[in-house]
Amino acid sequence: MNKKILIVTNSFDIHADELLSILARKQQTAFRLDLDGFPRDYQISQVFQQGRVSQQIRRLPDGAWLDLDSIGATWIRKPGEFSYLSPDLSPQELAFAKQEAEHTLQGILNMLDCYWMSHPLPLRGAQWKAEQLRRAERMGFRVPASIITNCPDEVRRFQQGLAGKMIFKAMSTPSLAAEDLAQEQRITNGLHTTIIEDDMDFAAVAELPCHFQEYIPKQYELRVTIIGEHVFAAKIHSQDDARTAIDSRDMSAEIRYEACVLPADLQQRCLDFVHSYGLHFGALDLIVTPDAKVVFLENNPAGQFLYIEQLIPEFNMLETLADTLIKEAQCHN
Repeated sequence: MNKKILIVTNSFDIHADELLSILARKQQTAFRLDLDGFPRDYQISQVFQQGRVSQQIRRLPDGAWLDLDSIGATWIRKPGEFSYLSPDLSPQELAFAKQEAEHTLQGILNMLDCYWMSHPLPLRGAQWKAEQLRRAERMGFRVPASIITNCPDEVRRFQQGLAGKMIFKAMSTPSLAAEDLAQEQRITNGLHTTIIEDDMDFAAVAELPCHFQEYIPKQYELRVTIIGEHVFAAKIHSQDDARTAIDSRDMSAEIRYEACVLPADLQQRCLDFVHSYGLHFGALDLIVTPDAKVVFLENNPAGQFLYIEQLIPEFNMLETLADTLIKEAQCHN
C-alpha cells in the first residue's frame, strides 16, 4: 500500500501550504487537517466492533476521504481553535464541545501507527522552558542564570547578584496571548525579550510567575533547525542592528542570515537534545558570546523555519522535510 501523509495544522499555516505543493510535485498523497475547521468541516467515523477497528475522516469542503490506517507519516505543525456548525452555542455547550472535540482528536492521533514529526505526547512534554534549561545543562550546554518566580523580593535579590544586566522573557508566547483575542480586545500585540532597568518596581511579579535571566552579550546568534537527522545552522548577525541586538525576532531589521557548519560536537549535542524527547524536529536558539562560548536559550519543538529558508535558500528545508516524511511513510508499509 502507498502510505499517505497527514498534516495537522491550521488554515493560516504557510509552511503547510508550501509542503503540500512539494508533496504534490513528488506525487505523494497527503491529507491536511486544519484544526480551526475541526470538527465543523470534517466527518469522523471510528468503529470498534468484533475485535476490529475502522477509522475514517472526511473533509467536507471537497469530499476527500482518508482511511486512517493508510497513514504512514504525520506532521504536527500548529494548533487552531476548534469551530462548530452552530455559531450560537451556550457557554456550557461550547465548553463541553471543546472537550469532546479534543478527546476525539487525541483519540485519533494517538491510535495512529506511523512515523511522527512529532508525536503529540513528547511534543507537549518538550515545550516547558524550565525543564529545557535543566535538560540542556545536563547535556553539556551552558545556560543563562535564570529565575522563575512570583516573589518580587526574589527577583530583586537575583538582579543584585548578577554581574551585568537582567532581561525578562515570556515562557509561553512573546505575543502575550494576543492571538487568542479579537483585535479590539488586545492591550498589546506582544513583548519581546526586554532589558530590565535597575530601579524597576517588581510589585506586579506577585500577580504571576515571571521568567528573568542574566543578559548574555552576543557576538551573533544561531538558529539550529533539526529535521530528522539533518541539521541546518543559521548564523544570525543580530548585533548589526540596534533593533535586533536584544531580540533578533524583529523582522523589520534586514540583518544578515548565513549558513554555517557547527563543530561536530555541538551539532551532535543539538541532535541529541531534540531526540532525547523522542522528537524528530526542533528549532534551537543559541547565543555565541564575544569570547566564542555557546549558550543555550531554548528549543522550539514546532518552531517556524520557512523564514530561515527564504533568507538562506540553499538550506532546502522544506524539500528535506518532504523527503523525510515520504521515506519514513513508506517504511511503515
